[in-house]
Amino acid sequence: MIGKLNHVAVVVPDLTAASAIYRDILGAKVSTPVDMPEHGVTTVFVELPNTKIELLQPLGDESPTSKFLHRNPNGGMHHVCYEVADIIAARDSLVAAGARVLGDAEPKIGAHNKPVLFLHPKDFCGTLIELEQI
Repeated sequence: MIGKLNHVAVVVPDLTAASAIYRDILGAKVSTPVDMPEHGVTTVFVELPNTKIELLQPLGDESPTSKFLHRNPNGGMHHVCYEVADIIAARDSLVAAGARVLGDAEPKIGAHNKPVLFLHPKDFCGTLIELEQI
């Protein structure tokens, strides 16, 4: 069902500083920041030859990632994103198998302007999983 790893998301307290680390120290190509108010974050993508790193900074105290950053003040790995060909079919199959989809279980448009869903970390070895339709 799942395809290739699309990205690993890391919540950071300072998006500018984190971007500089990936760009200036690690030599990666780093995108410009994009505010995503519907998700409560500002995102930057670090492009790698085989995948991406998504750097996330909360957009305000009401952001879902604000709680994560409060518990992890230095930041840390937030989720992994896998590609799927059909997000509705993937969702229905996962729900039938007993997995929980976060929110209202309806796909939202993600950072790549494609439908995404998040799966409950308690159902996947403590890892928050994002599915993105390719």
